[in-house]
Amino acid sequence: MLVPRQSVPALTVNTVAHGSFSLLSGHAERFTMVVFYRGLHCPICAKYLMELERLVPEFDKRGVRVLAVSSDDAERAGAMAEKIKAVRLPLGYGLDLRTAREWGLYVSESRGKTSIGIEEPPRFSEPGVFLIRPDGSLYYGSVQTMPFARPNFTDLIGAIDFAVAHDYPARGEYVGEL
Repeated sequence: MLVPRQSVPALTVNTVAHGSFSLLSGHAERFTMVVFYRGLHCPICAKYLMELERLVPEFDKRGVRVLAVSSDDAERAGAMAEKIKAVRLPLGYGLDLRTAREWGLYVSESRGKTSIGIEEPPRFSEPGVFLIRPDGSLYYGSVQTMPFARPNFTDLIGAIDFAVAHDYPARGEYVGEL
């Protein structure tokens, strides 16, 4: 289990059009937001990532570096980039499922073709959204077992504004006896 105020696992992936991405380099001013998505087969992911593509400039204004990543291969990630018309949003690919588990993500097995007629990979991670401080510690995390009802990016922008304005600490860090 990831714990706020403690280091997150390493993450280095290639992206479709923005080179290599590493949490260990290129730190953002305030946060790095990593959005784990299911892959090309997921129509909900496409809609979600289109909204994130639109809002990348708003995150940039706030000193938030953004990455969306899946376990898809380069070809499928490229197809997703085309589908959502990604220009500003770095789309990472090749997420190792062991790494996904280190991040606390759930892993699903293929059930064949989805409602849009695209075959699911044999195994893939379910969604997650994380805000990581420049020191590599977890500030915010949300993981899901399903593709539905994900964190709203506009709400996250508002939360970031509040957290920065009020120096709001990461919460959920207690790991002692209960």
